[in-house]
Amino acid sequence: MFTRKTHSVTSNGNEDGFAMPNVHRRTFLKYAGMSAAILSAGSVLSSCSDDDTNDGTGVSLGSGDVAVLNYAFALEQLEAAFYTQVILTPYSGISDSEMTLLTDIRNHEIAHREFFRKALSTGAIQDLQVDFSTIDFTSRDKVLAAAQTFEDLGVAAYNGAGKYITTPAYLALAGKIVSVEARHAAYIRDLVSNGTFSSNADSNGLDGATTPTDVFAAASVYIKTQINTNTLPK
Repeated sequence: MFTRKTHSVTSNGNEDGFAMPNVHRRTFLKYAGMSAAILSAGSVLSSCSDDDTNDGTGVSLGSGDVAVLNYAFALEQLEAAFYTQVILTPYSGISDSEMTLLTDIRNHEIAHREFFRKALSTGAIQDLQVDFSTIDFTSRDKVLAAAQTFEDLGVAAYNGAGKYITTPAYLALAGKIVSVEARHAAYIRDLVSNGTFSSNADSNGLDGATTPTDVFAAASVYIKTQINTNTLPK
């Protein structure tokens, strides 16, 4: 039997009951240029993010670029919460090298999450509640399978949403983040099947691209907070 893992991300950027890792070290510094870009974008985003253009229930993502960035913010919240749980309760037999690299991935995902939080400012969606009760965190196979699902979904999500971003600076930022997510996906695939070609590319050598609606449908298994996707591009 495994323990139900349900928690939320608090307003100060910490997961409930979890210590905030120090992301201002080596791995965080790699993002310095990206941080400056997204922070400078924050005032623009917050000034145009007050639109609530849907009448449905659930958390509104806003409209336009704000909706797309809130979409990415939701996924980064999910990934950050997942890897935080992985490090908090390591699976049986985890090696030192796996622990180190999975900690790096956790820190990357927290950095991504906080970049979006700062950029969106008052236009950011609320902290989401997640539910990982279907994942056995004691099992290496189960954890890595879930990690592969999250990373592949994240790459496909950014690839699928890029065409809807109208502001060049935000598109460039998304390109930087998806390249990191793709590296995560390759590392996880190598852990799952060491020595194989670590890619999810198709016969044309291209990664997949998934629509926001389909991504949320897949992610909804783990997100308890209801999100209104009516303003997302279809």
